[in-house]
Amino acid sequence: MASPSGSPPALRAVLFDSGGVLMRPIGGRWNPRADFEQTVLARAPSLTEQQFAAAIAAGDRFLAASSSTPGPDDYHRAMLRHLGVDPTAQLLADLRRDVHPSAFLETYPDVEGTLVELSRRGVRMAVVSDAWPNLPELHAGLGIGRFFEAYAISAVLGCNKPDPHMYRHASTALGLPPGVCLFVDDDPELVAAAIRLGYAGRALCRDGTASAVLSVVPSAGSLTQLLDLF
Repeated sequence: MASPSGSPPALRAVLFDSGGVLMRPIGGRWNPRADFEQTVLARAPSLTEQQFAAAIAAGDRFLAASSSTPGPDDYHRAMLRHLGVDPTAQLLADLRRDVHPSAFLETYPDVEGTLVELSRRGVRMAVVSDAWPNLPELHAGLGIGRFFEAYAISAVLGCNKPDPHMYRHASTALGLPPGVCLFVDDDPELVAAAIRLGYAGRALCRDGTASAVLSVVPSAGSLTQLLDLF
C-alpha cells in the first residue's frame, strides 16, 4: 500500500538469499562439500577423478529433479549409488560430519560491513534460501548469523523459490508486509517473482552483468549499494 502522499512505503527490511549473495564456497563448488572425495576414497581408494565427476553430475541431476531441497543423506546416497559404494550409516554420517564453515565457505568482502550498517540503521533482516537446515549454523560460524531474525529454508519448508511460501514465511516471521521488504538474490528470475508478490527487489550482479538484467528487474553491483535505499 502506498503512503498517503502516493509514494511507495519506506523499506524496513531486507530478505537475503544466501549462496551467491552472502557467502560462496572456497574453491568454487557448492555441492558436494569439498571433502566428499577424500571421505569416500577412504572406503573405496580405487575410484578415479572421472568416476567422481560422473557421480557429482548425477547428484546435480538428483537435486534438479527434486521439488524441494532433499536431505543430505538422500543426496549423498544418489552419488554413492552411482559410484557403486555402499551408503553405510557410518559413511553417511562422515559425509555430513560437522566441519567449521570457514574450512569450505567464506563471506563476500562487502557482506559484513553492509550488515553492520543496516543493523545500525534499524533495518530488519531475514534469509530466504534453497538450502539445508543447517544454514543458520553455517552463518553463525561465519560470523553473520547474529544479523538475521528469521530464516525461510527450502529443506525445512518443503518448497523452493519461487514458491510464494518461501518469501512470505520470512516477511511474516518479521511481522512485516511484503511492500516494506526488499528481496535480494543473484537470480533475476527469483527477484522478479518476489516483485510480482509485492516485494521490492534487487538482483545482485557482482560479476558485472548488471546491464543484462536492468531491463528485467532492478539490480545492484554490490551489497553496499543497498544502503542507498534505507
